[in-house]
Amino acid sequence: MLAIFLTKALPLYMATNCAKPSFFFLPTWYEYLNFTADPSGGCSVAINFPQDTLPIGLAILDILLRLAGFVAVIAIIISGIMYITATGSPEKAAAARKRLYNSLIGLAIAFVAAGVVAFIGNSVK
Repeated sequence: MLAIFLTKALPLYMATNCAKPSFFFLPTWYEYLNFTADPSGGCSVAINFPQDTLPIGLAILDILLRLAGFVAVIAIIISGIMYITATGSPEKAAAARKRLYNSLIGLAIAFVAAGVVAFIGNSVK
């Protein structure tokens, strides 16, 4: 019974649950492509050139949007430091608040756009 499980069910499990490595928080460029099982038990990506340009483009766009969100978070931290170090200067405090508002708007746009790209990428997959 165990031998049947190991020969039939385990390769199917491995083919459907391939680990997708990522660097820090960024997805891979092949995020929305289909995986196939290797004879060695691993996974591989088969790329069909004209059909797979949209999923690859969506994955690259997802990477760029996540980088934009990361930059927006860094800008929020910098604007907070600017606001703290304004030391009573109304011009510096106003500039820090404006930078904070713009950073929050940029973060919201990047968050919504990444969600839309992920939705489209998962539906294309």
